[in-house]
Amino acid sequence: MHAHEAGALHADGYSAAPEWLPWPSDVNELEPGLWARNVTKDAAGELAVAGVPVSRIRDEFGTAAYVIDEDDFRTRAREFKQAYAAAFADPELGGGADVYYAGKAFLCTAVASWIRDEGLCLDVCTGGELAVALRAGLPGERIGFHGNNKTVAEIEAAVDAGVGRIIVDSHAEIDRVAAVARSRGVEVGVMVRVTAGVEAHTHEFIATSHEDQKFGFSLAGGAAFAACERIVARPGLRLLGLHSHIGSQIFETSGFELSARRVLQLHARVRDELGVAMPELDLGGGYGIAYTTQHTPLPPAELAQQMAEIVRREVTSLGIDAPRVSIEPGRAIAGPSTFTLYEVGTVKPVQVDRGATRLYVSVDGGMSDNIRTALYGADYSCTMANRRSDAAPVISRVVGRHCESGDVVVRDEYLPSDVIPGDLIAVPGTGAYCRAMASQYNHTPRPPVVAVRDGVARLVVRRETVEDLLALDVADA
Repeated sequence: MHAHEAGALHADGYSAAPEWLPWPSDVNELEPGLWARNVTKDAAGELAVAGVPVSRIRDEFGTAAYVIDEDDFRTRAREFKQAYAAAFADPELGGGADVYYAGKAFLCTAVASWIRDEGLCLDVCTGGELAVALRAGLPGERIGFHGNNKTVAEIEAAVDAGVGRIIVDSHAEIDRVAAVARSRGVEVGVMVRVTAGVEAHTHEFIATSHEDQKFGFSLAGGAAFAACERIVARPGLRLLGLHSHIGSQIFETSGFELSARRVLQLHARVRDELGVAMPELDLGGGYGIAYTTQHTPLPPAELAQQMAEIVRREVTSLGIDAPRVSIEPGRAIAGPSTFTLYEVGTVKPVQVDRGATRLYVSVDGGMSDNIRTALYGADYSCTMANRRSDAAPVISRVVGRHCESGDVVVRDEYLPSDVIPGDLIAVPGTGAYCRAMASQYNHTPRPPVVAVRDGVARLVVRRETVEDLLALDVADA
């Protein structure tokens, strides 16, 4: 559901709880699949992460705040790396696989250093993300550079940093990268982003009419092969392979199977007609996470095994050597590792359709720290985090403090009917695309990011201040 232009009261589904939201047997309990591994509640109902209670986080860092379970983040990164290394260990499958953390999900210097330490590679999309990666000491060869409109300055920075791959997205960009390579006297490895005509979103896999987008070269129209020809003809460029990305919040591998088949057919054609055996293949990311109980993501080991079997079948069918495969999880690593901690400011029961009542719980954040509900109609869960309640559950809507009727954080959730101002609300699954897409709407400073590990909480991104906002103004302009 997207926010209705006339306001939230006009949006579809506005009344009772949705079918997927079950009546809670105990409104105080946590749903394990939605929270980071080290998040717990004590007998008094207070939420803690890695031994640190949320009341201490509130007192030390304030609210709203993003709270990362650092061990959970690192463990998820490690699980992807180990699962794909094991699944693709067969020499007939390229002898391994590379995992590129998609930095667009959430990136800061600390996160980039965790990725470095855990042995993953990093995918960046802008010069700013590249600067973060380099500041964290990530070797250039473990960085891939995406983007559909990279500037010459960004390409120069990437080449000077020795990035392992630049994923090209247009003929003009191929020429730009070639020009920079020539000016630097180096050879640059590039991959071609292709549009495979497959869109995978949640459980829908549709094989047509999805090439009308800004990313990639069309397979069906021949543009992808033409791009490969152009690269092969350009001195200073080395054609590493093809890159395909089919969607986000994907919970099964059917879409990857169709995409891999089409992309590997082009891989074989490039070998046969251009005489280039491309050593790599990137099948993208988009693996889903559980935001609510309606979502059932695949574990990394199962996902990796299924992906390996897909590649094995396709390369065997085509009679080609398997390229080294890489994938790009972002949300699947960052998302579940983080929750957002808010303090309740006001509580207001509102009469809605058919005599029902919805409890509106306003918190000290909103669409400036989580735009996804307003932008995509995303669903989230939440829990009261500071105490246990024996009050009856009531269907609630957690809303923000901004001057927009569509400023909703959690559309539908059961909360105790006695929630009051000063209570703490925690929203799980906010590690991906929340801080990364945060804004200063209504001149609201962005929240801090607090990492917690082994009983110690520390800032990895500080809270913005009003002074930060004013510092950007040119007062006498």
